Amino acid sequence: MPVVHVRHKKTVSVTLEPGLLQQARDAGLNLSAVLTDALKQAIDASGNERWKQENRAGLQELNLISDEHELLSDDFRTF
Repeated sequence: MPVVHVRHKKTVSVTLEPGLLQQARDAGLNLSAVLTDALKQAIDASGNERWKQENRAGLQELNLISDEHELLSDDFRTF
């Protein structure tokens, strides 16, 4: 039975500085792979930052509690 590959990618137009494009070509970089990786990292960073903003109040409260009462593990640390 033949294997059918479905293309799950979209073609987009990207504008780059000509010198940068030439350097990427000279380096043998796959622009689609580089852009995909960079976008995934940027999306992850954006999500992490959004989570920090949404949970800032709770994190500050936990820090206050830790400052006031110390951590349970403080008595057991060897460093």
